Amino acid sequence: MTRNQRFTTTVAAAPRGHVLIAVPFDPDAFWGSKSRHHVGGTVNGMRVRGIVEADGDGFGFTLGPAWLRGCSLGVGDTVSVDIEPEGPQRADLAEDVAAALDAHPQAALFFDSLAQFYRRGYLRWIDATKRRPQQRPERIAEMIRLLEAGHKQRPQS
Repeated sequence: MTRNQRFTTTVAAAPRGHVLIAVPFDPDAFWGSKSRHHVGGTVNGMRVRGIVEADGDGFGFTLGPAWLRGCSLGVGDTVSVDIEPEGPQRADLAEDVAAALDAHPQAALFFDSLAQFYRRGYLRWIDATKRRPQQRPERIAEMIRLLEAGHKQRPQS
């Protein structure tokens, strides 16, 4: 499956001094169904991170005034975009973690909506069981419970 997507689009105005970068494809079709797609890549060669979400009849992500400063980008400009999903995706997960998420759709949906920082945090915590492999299933089960309760990260003890 191709992860990165390259396209050209026209910059549109968005509220509060932001601009909208329209995405000319359905990200669910390319990257799997999610409410929000955290992406990284470039717009006209400049690094960008954003969240692709539904926007009217299509999809897009916004760039704020801080990103726009000094990049000579304005409403109506045609830009080259190269984006891909950020962080670990479902296809990248260990089999036991993927199976647990598949068995718990609510937890999986919440996991998929998290920024890479939070997804990686859970995965690092689970992978830290190398010296005590019997803890791994316990931690996976705890991750599922936390995700189902809507916790972005596990509480620090």
